[in-house]
Amino acid sequence: MKPAPFAYKKARSLHEAVALLGEHKDARLLAGGQSLIATLNMRLSAPNVLIDINGIDGLDNIQKKNDVIEIGALVRHVQAERSEIIAKPVPLIARAMPHIAHAAIRNRGTLGGSIAFADPAAELPACLLALDGEVEAIGPAGKRTIKAQDFFKGLFETALGPQEVLTAINLPAATKDTLTGFAELARRHGDYAIVGLAATARGDSKTLKDVRLAYFGVGDTPLRARKSEVALEAGDIDAAVAALDLDPQDDVQATAATKKHLAGVLLRRVAAQLMEVRS
Repeated sequence: MKPAPFAYKKARSLHEAVALLGEHKDARLLAGGQSLIATLNMRLSAPNVLIDINGIDGLDNIQKKNDVIEIGALVRHVQAERSEIIAKPVPLIARAMPHIAHAAIRNRGTLGGSIAFADPAAELPACLLALDGEVEAIGPAGKRTIKAQDFFKGLFETALGPQEVLTAINLPAATKDTLTGFAELARRHGDYAIVGLAATARGDSKTLKDVRLAYFGVGDTPLRARKSEVALEAGDIDAAVAALDLDPQDDVQATAATKKHLAGVLLRRVAAQLMEVRS
């Protein structure tokens, strides 16, 4: 199947991109296009206009600003995967990157595109939530920052307004007691996860603190397992698994019961990773 007819515009600045979104009410932004092109070809999406933002300078940088790692919206997955600025300061992203799709897709797909598309089975939205990161956006009213917990609103739905452009992702740099864990289960490596889990915590030789468990593939958005976080901080992995407050739905990959079981399997694996890092 081929996409429905559409016009093409190339924005040379953020101001122009915002203006074009205002001029064309049924427009979509084109970054890496790894999700968008597929939906166009299947006619799940049929915008009148594609606005290409790849020509905008400054959106493909990774930089450390004080205790924050700022990742531009046009940073490619492969660029993040190979970045020394990300490898140690944001180890959770480094753990997740090899699981994202396949090499050809990582060569073109962007971090900003993945976050803005908000696929509930994707790795990066869950990582953003686990890290308590922020999204920067610009629109007609100027710039604003949106916390991860407020960004994902529903299935493929975010807090971005119709004329807003996601410009950067801000993630806290790791400290000496930062712990991370990541695991997912997929039919084949590179496929969307049946269930996945991104986790962060702080720890010393005895305890876990500030545990954040962000599941993906089990709801309309990435989800925190808050009751399990409390149990894990108390050092009881069995109680953490029993307390999993997830309500997945059946889908083409697995039944709800299977997903719930696999969520518990991943919790044990990720908890072991956190303990491994501490030892």
